[in-house]
Amino acid sequence: MRNPWLGCLLGCLLLPAAGCGPKTVGLDEFEKKEITLPGGQIVRAEVMIKAFDMQRGMMFRDALPRGQGMLFVHEKSGPYAYWMYQVKIPLDIIWMDANRRIVEISANTPPCQTKASLCPTYGGHQNALFVLELGGGEAQRYGLRVGDTLAF
Repeated sequence: MRNPWLGCLLGCLLLPAAGCGPKTVGLDEFEKKEITLPGGQIVRAEVMIKAFDMQRGMMFRDALPRGQGMLFVHEKSGPYAYWMYQVKIPLDIIWMDANRRIVEISANTPPCQTKASLCPTYGGHQNALFVLELGGGEAQRYGLRVGDTLAF
């Protein structure tokens, strides 16, 4: 008589091999969230929640298309400074409190391609829960200001 558990065990052992290695994650495969700006414009942002993804952020990416961004969701409100180590393009960094009200903006934050120890930090002067990164100049183009509230 055939053992039904043997087939299950073999399937469990062979199934991971069918993937043939780690999968490369593309920009469109991250969870995206629509963010409505005060002027009614909508930005689609990748949501970063895991520590590793938050640390990597925009590092090594060549572009951030108009209308797209990256939303960092911290576990608790706090004064989070960001840096631009290994980021290739200028970014607008927008800090928001728990009510999604903008508390700080670092516009056209320059990339830092030198040693990590020489890269300055930006922001972190106000408590924030969310941080939105947009391409450099986008905050001005959208007319974003401290005190504005975003919807998501």
